[in-house]
Amino acid sequence: MLRKCLFGMSLILIFVAAASAQTEWNGFYAGGNFGGALGRSTANTSSVFNSAGYFAASSVATLENNGRQKLSADAFTGGLEAGANGQSGGTVFGAEVDYESFRLNDNASSTVDYPCCAGSSFTLDQSFKTTWLLTARPRVGVAMGPSLLYATVGLAVTKVDYQAQFTDTFAGASEGASMNKAKYGWVGGFGIAFKGSDKHFSIKGEYLYTDFGRLTMTASNLTAFTPPISYPENEFTHSMALHAHVIRAGVDYHW
Repeated sequence: MLRKCLFGMSLILIFVAAASAQTEWNGFYAGGNFGGALGRSTANTSSVFNSAGYFAASSVATLENNGRQKLSADAFTGGLEAGANGQSGGTVFGAEVDYESFRLNDNASSTVDYPCCAGSSFTLDQSFKTTWLLTARPRVGVAMGPSLLYATVGLAVTKVDYQAQFTDTFAGASEGASMNKAKYGWVGGFGIAFKGSDKHFSIKGEYLYTDFGRLTMTASNLTAFTPPISYPENEFTHSMALHAHVIRAGVDYHW
């Protein structure tokens, strides 16, 4: 019993000593990070039936049922970061901005038979890619000895290039759409940073989840037959949603 009491008191003393020896995190810092990004996207293409248009009603329904495609891309990520911290006791408040490579890229293609017309089919191709990621995030954490445990949430921005192409073998139909624009979303995650004997340098490990929502656009450029006949009545809707998991390490200089 006495040994258990002494062991418990020892743990308490170790915790108190560690807390009293908290590392100083006040001030500005800058550095770099590297890791991996796991991007996931859902792309959708659909059209509408119009009696004066190109499609049979069953063709529109088939496109609706098969126009959803899963896209995924994993890529190296790395870049620069800078931030500032303020500390009160064991609580650390701060903010960080980073800009890095975010080269996600994937495509999907599917060919489906028309239920109305034996021997004919349509093909749908959809793809996306990104090149960079920018985040701006407040942080709050707890200093424990030489370590800082923190959580973070804020703004995420990337540029998404989405492409969609519809073709068929019935009458050489063709329709396409593209979007290339900056997309704003949110980012949240957590991490741990550590300072060794040199108080100017820290290392960290971090997980971030980014969600950019959905891009949506419509197009009325369907053509078929030779010479081409336009069918604007069959308006297409294209969209894609994108989110990503980012796992990375970093090194920062503090002053």
